Formats: sequence, structure tokens, C-alpha cells
Amino acid sequence: MPTFEEARKIILAGISPLGVERVTLLESLGRVIAEEMIAPWDMPLYDNSAMDGFGVRAPSGTEPAALKITGYIPAGGIAASEVIPGCAVKIMTGAPIPPGCDAVVPVEETEEENGMVRILKPVFRHQHIRFKGEDVAAGDTVIAAGTVMRPPGISMLASFGKVIVPVYRRARVAILSTGDELIELGEPITSGRIINSNALSLAASIKEIGAEPVILGIARDNRESHVEKMVEGLNADALITSAGVSAGDRDLVRECLAELGVRQVFWKVGIKPGGPTAFSMSGGKPVFSLPGNPVSTMITFEELVRPALLKMMGHRKVIRPLVKVTLAEEVRKKPGKVHFLRVRLTMGKGGYLASTSGDQNTGILKTMLQADALVILPADSTSFAAGEEVDAHILNETVAMEEG
Repeated sequence: MPTFEEARKIILAGISPLGVERVTLLESLGRVIAEEMIAPWDMPLYDNSAMDGFGVRAPSGTEPAALKITGYIPAGGIAASEVIPGCAVKIMTGAPIPPGCDAVVPVEETEEENGMVRILKPVFRHQHIRFKGEDVAAGDTVIAAGTVMRPPGISMLASFGKVIVPVYRRARVAILSTGDELIELGEPITSGRIINSNALSLAASIKEIGAEPVILGIARDNRESHVEKMVEGLNADALITSAGVSAGDRDLVRECLAELGVRQVFWKVGIKPGGPTAFSMSGGKPVFSLPGNPVSTMITFEELVRPALLKMMGHRKVIRPLVKVTLAEEVRKKPGKVHFLRVRLTMGKGGYLASTSGDQNTGILKTMLQADALVILPADSTSFAAGEEVDAHILNETVAMEEG
């Protein structure tokens, strides 16, 4: 049985990025760029005005001057005539800098009358001019391979006329729930039946990271049903099963996967909740067999499956950063396993303060609903005092923190 850290390393070592596809620029938002994006030309492409105002030759001194207006250059216009000493050209933001001009005076620092402009403040050489290539030079890497596309990246590539961009493919992830007790959402609930909520929570988690969920439905507690749906699931890029992974009479997941030639890499992990988790490989495809308890399913997905799916889609940073939080209350645990503690967060003067989100029994689903983070309690430690700093993965990045 691997430790938590060993299990995650084993999983990630077996995962490779999926293939590359080319999509339109807007469709690349949130996707991972698969190739270096090189600037085909300088940006700006030419010297241009950063302000609406007047293009001038900067005087040798800084005394105000009255100049004759000899031209007008709008944005998108052509800088035809040279600016000579004693003259100025009216120029708009983005318009090309004409020959002889080495400064732009903002319109609010001038007075214009009868074809003349009076400069009200000192003028310095190169003021308010955006020079060719000062943002990006031709041949520069503007977006590195492995970058997650955000709106600024869309803007940059649009500025270079990029219509189609190469990105790593989205992972298609099959989801299989198991158990005779399960019914689908919308079916009438009766005694002894449980709604198949795990399929929806897993699908939501998969969509949240930009992958594509494929819900296979429910495999009933017989080999034929399991094998039929597993064969379908193995056509996806990854397969996640929920429940049926322990050692009970009706826990058929591991046996049926083995019948299909899927190689089990490990079964059980030194974590709580989520210990009876299995990881297997079918060729190069990962298969994650998660416990059926909804809290355990969500936590094992978060800590073991999510990083693997992100790596498949080309992400370089696949594990949430560890954040230091301070425990608001004493916590005790048994030694031997990493424990994931569901907590609420508030912001105090010294940083995040973590309070348990309720009863940590895995049957209490609302503790996941109310959790802002998972505190990671080391395997060998048993007691954590109120006020002690511990590591956590923040789950709810949009939670509004109140000042303490």
C-alpha cells in the first residue's frame, strides 16, 4: 500500500500529455498551448503616438514655445511630411510618428489658436512616443509552450493576426458508477435506493478543469454489466469507476478490469478518507477506481485524479499549491495515514484561519459543500494544537474572505 505522496508520484509517472489539435483563437481560452508562439513582426510595427496631441521637435532647452501647425495625422493615417523646427503636426493616439518628430505634447498641455499651438509645459525628447518593437521584437517567444491561455494571451496573438493555435487535446473521461442500490437522477426514490450523485459530482469536477465527461451510467452487480460498460469506458482517454473497489462479495470492479487485461498498479492508499482506491493502466490509459462514498469520491478525485487529468491536457502545474493555514481548534488523528480535513477558511490578521466544516465522518456530505479547503495532516503525526500552522489545498478559490 503506497503512501499518499508515493501514490501520486506513481500515477503522474504513468501519465503523458494527449495529442495536439488546432483550434480557433477564442476556443483556445483555458487550453494549454502546445508549441512556442513566435512574434512574426515587431510590436509596435512602427513608431507611433501614445497620446492625442502635437508632434514636435524637442527644443534644446525646456522653454515653452509657440509653433506653426503644418499637418494632421489621424490614427491609421500616413506620416507624409517632415516636422521641421518651429512647426508641429497635430497627431492622434496610434498614428505613425512623422520624420523629424522626436516628441509628442499631449493636447491638454497646449493652447491652439489661428493655426498656431502654444506649448505650456517643458518638452523632453522621446516623450509619449511608442517605439517600434519596444513591446515585442520580431522573433521573440510571446507565449511559451505549456502556457494556459488567458485573455491577455488571446489579445497578444490576435494582435499578431493568429487565427488558429495549437493546443493539447481535451481529455475524454468516462465515468462508471456501480451498484444495484443506485438509481439515476429523476427516478423515484424508494427504500434502500440511492441516487447516483457520484456520476454528477465527478462530471462537474471533470468539466471544471476543461476535460470532457462521458457518463456511462450504472453497472449492476454482475460481471456482464460491469464488463459491458467497462469496455465502452476504455474507449475514452481515461476511466473512473465509483464504488465496488473494496473486498465485498459484490465488489467486482478490480476483478472485471483484470479480465479485460487492465493492469493494476496499486490498490489501497495510506490516506483517510479514500483508502480503498485503486489505480490501473490499460495500455497508456489510466483507470481510477474510487470508493463509492461521495465524500471519499470527491477527495480522491481532487488529490489523485485531478492532477493526472491536468497532465494529460498538457498542464505543467498540476498540483494545487500548498497554503499555510492556522487551525482554529485542536485536531487529533490516528497515526499511519495522511488525513484530509475539510475546513472553512476566514481571513485573520495573520492569514487564513481554518475551522472544521463539521463532523468529519465520510457520510456527512454537507462538510464538502461547506469546505473551502482540505487540510493535509501528515501520516505520522497524531495531535495538532489550536493555533498550529498546517498545509492546505484551497478548493473554493472564489470564497469571500472576511477580515478578522
